[in-house]
Amino acid sequence: MAEPAIEVVHVGSASRDLTSDDPRGWRLGGGVTYAALTTARLGLRTAALIGVDDVAATAHELDLLRAAGVDVALDRLAEAPVFDNQETPTGRVQICHAVGLAVRPRDLPPTWRDAHAWSIVPVAGEIDESWAAAVPAQTFLTIGWQGFLRDLAAGQRVVRRDPGPSALLRRADLVGVSHHDVAGGTSLATLAGFLQPGADLLVTEGGEGGLLIRVGDHGPSEILHYLPTATDREIDPTGAGDTFLAALLASVLRPAIVGRRRSRRSPDLRFAAAAGSLAVEGPGLSGVPDRAAVLVRRARERVRRAVVPSEVSQVGSVEPG
Repeated sequence: MAEPAIEVVHVGSASRDLTSDDPRGWRLGGGVTYAALTTARLGLRTAALIGVDDVAATAHELDLLRAAGVDVALDRLAEAPVFDNQETPTGRVQICHAVGLAVRPRDLPPTWRDAHAWSIVPVAGEIDESWAAAVPAQTFLTIGWQGFLRDLAAGQRVVRRDPGPSALLRRADLVGVSHHDVAGGTSLATLAGFLQPGADLLVTEGGEGGLLIRVGDHGPSEILHYLPTATDREIDPTGAGDTFLAALLASVLRPAIVGRRRSRRSPDLRFAAAAGSLAVEGPGLSGVPDRAAVLVRRARERVRRAVVPSEVSQVGSVEPG
């Protein structure tokens, strides 16, 4: 019997995030792991090409992905990213302990080739422009922009890189970025200028909610502001943005996930915000929710949360001190 076709393929490197509350001294992270686990737990047939070093290849978190149904292919690298994430009152400070090597395009299993969507979610710039030609032309492409906006050097603090033109960005249908990843005062028109008309740009703003910008022929054509979904407790904020973006992608690919009556293929911000709020309630990947939990959380928030038009023209943040 033929294997069912994959609906979404995620690509990027896993990182090892240093922590004192794990006996290994680290937890597996990286946007690709959060994105893949999210879409799998929401019910999509999911595959992931994950760059790992020899240590990360032994991570029990990879079995968590496999148990959720993710078809995992490992790209064994001589070096993969290692970070020390330090939460401060003014934001997260990241120290890079290892930069990692590039994840290169490669032959993929036949069941992956007809995927409806691809999700490129680098953590340390390990995806280069050669991937623009590797992504099938008719697939829905999602980009986690933050992984392209970091300058890394071993032993140094991670610093922001200014956004610039990219063939991958110009090809993308949905792009996500945190306001922490762009400088304060960055105009939405500047960010939208790197995307193709018809694309959606998600800008997450933590406790303030965020924005969804619809790109037109001459810049932003519509800006929607969504309010945050309340969390019961915050244990680990790592991966919340990646979970949000992956849930937003899932709402486009499989509208019925959001609710039985939904058929329109458009991003559902309330659904994605509910998923992101749950992701912070457990350490590492353990916080990534399934569909039932997301629907319960969204229903709880439905009465007091809204998506409304916005006239915001700038985003960004000051680097933490």
